[in-house]
Amino acid sequence: MADAKRPAAVRVLVYSNDADTRSQVMLALGRRPHPELPPIEYSEVATGPIVIERVDAHDFDLLILDGESAPTGGLGLAKQLKDEIADCPPIVVLTGRPDDAWLANWSRAEAAVPHPLDPIRLTDAVLGVLRNRPAA
Repeated sequence: MADAKRPAAVRVLVYSNDADTRSQVMLALGRRPHPELPPIEYSEVATGPIVIERVDAHDFDLLILDGESAPTGGLGLAKQLKDEIADCPPIVVLTGRPDDAWLANWSRAEAAVPHPLDPIRLTDAVLGVLRNRPAA
């Protein structure tokens, strides 16, 4: 019966101005990172203004934002989204290095993963965030 309530897919927005970073995120997670989750549907975004537009217009389950993006960094974007959107989806930020975790806290992101991306660490962060999200 629990499967009847399961959504058809987990909707994930991946933001980075770097197409290689977006590709690395999607390859690291794959289509089905864990048997408890439905498949992931990705939406790739390369600019900050489009992230805001898409989050306003769509119902995402998770946002993955690259803190190293330019000119709009994912950390500042995370903070803006958390401040301006009442039901903002959970956010995982990609930081430049492990010591930047304090910036992730400032941004109000639920999790942070440093560059270079480690597929296991990214998957663990995403699973943790998705497991802890409030039920719809």
